Parts: sequence; C-alpha cells; structure tokens
Amino acid sequence: MRVLLVEDDELIGKGIVAGLRKHGIIVHHVSSAEEADAAHAEETFHALVLDLGLPDRDGLDLLGSVRTVEPQLPVLILTARDAIEHKLKGLHEGADDYMVKPFDLRELAARLHALVRRTQGRAAQVISAGPLRLEPESGLAWFQGASVTLSRREVDLLAQLASADGRWVPPDMLNERLYGLGEEIGSNALNVHIHNIRRKLGAEAIQTVRGLGYRLGWRLAS
Repeated sequence: MRVLLVEDDELIGKGIVAGLRKHGIIVHHVSSAEEADAAHAEETFHALVLDLGLPDRDGLDLLGSVRTVEPQLPVLILTARDAIEHKLKGLHEGADDYMVKPFDLRELAARLHALVRRTQGRAAQVISAGPLRLEPESGLAWFQGASVTLSRREVDLLAQLASADGRWVPPDMLNERLYGLGEEIGSNALNVHIHNIRRKLGAEAIQTVRGLGYRLGWRLAS
C-alpha cells in the first residue's frame, strides 16, 4: 500500500513514515498543500493522510481539490483539532475517517488498511499465479500449496509485478514503488530481493531482460 502523508511537522512526519513502514505501508511524506498537489498528480496512492494545519492552504481546501480529481481515494484526517465541530466538518467535507493527535501508530495502520479494503470492496486481495498464492496486505504466501515465508519487501515486489499484468517493469520504477520517493536505497537492494524470491520460489518466479526490466514468471489466474 502506498500512502501520501501531508504533515508539516517534520518530526511527526518522520515518525509516521517509520512507524507505518513496519506495517507494510509505503509513505510519501510532503509538508505543504502545493507539494501534495504535485505528488498526487505524478503518483498513484491508495490513501491520503491529511493534516489540517498546513502552511500554505487549509487542509480542508486541499481535500476539496483531491475529491474533485479522485473522488474514491480514501482520506484520513490526522490533526490536533479535536472539537466535535471540527470532526463533523471534516467528515462532511469528504474525509472517510478522522483521528486526533496524539495517536497510536498501530491504530493508524489498521484504519488505513480498513479504509482501502472498504474502498476496493474486498475483504482481502489475493494474487494467484502459477503455484503461488499471495495475500499482499497480510504478507501471507503459499507456494505449491505449502506456506512460505516472504519478507515485506518481497511481498510488495511480487505484488507490484503482478499489478503490471505481464508487462515489463523497469528497475527504477520498482525501486520507487517499493521504497517511496526520497528514501535512500542501496544500489544492490532490488537484486538482493529478487535473488531471495528466486531462492524461495524458483528461478522462474521472476523473469528479467536487460533494458526492459522484470516481470512475474507465471500468468495470473483469471
């Protein structure tokens, strides 16, 4: 899951990024409405976490702009404004959920997962391809009918390749989707994840062609 976080407090933002990463959520953190508009125009996100007290625009104004472009995007307001009038206004303006600071990161992660499930109209996404069955959200995986342990990055990588539906995915795009914009990435990190997946699932799990990138080695079940 990729989430856009709009939070002008750098310390809080870094804490949310680190905390949600432990729950399998990739977070792209911006500090202003202008940066949020640019990120939303360039990238696809599964949810938006929005502070209301932004330096350049009110958060509710930004919410209105997002709703005009992408009415189905799950939006969770995360703010210090705790009055019931603020909560009601936020929900009436189009937010799907409302949390007040301070908050528990575990609850934030759980609410985001629930919002995305609800919006997508499913209990849990399941990817079936060849001998592999994968639940990206839970991280559970089965290979040839037996449970197999995959790291969070390995699960995310397989899910990204599956979402490409047989198309080649360049390594730069995979790195960006796995780690988020601005995160420091080791030069060999992607190759390590692919090596580990092939070791666990077989060499045919991921195909590669120089100049094209990578794709899932099995066809998705229809």
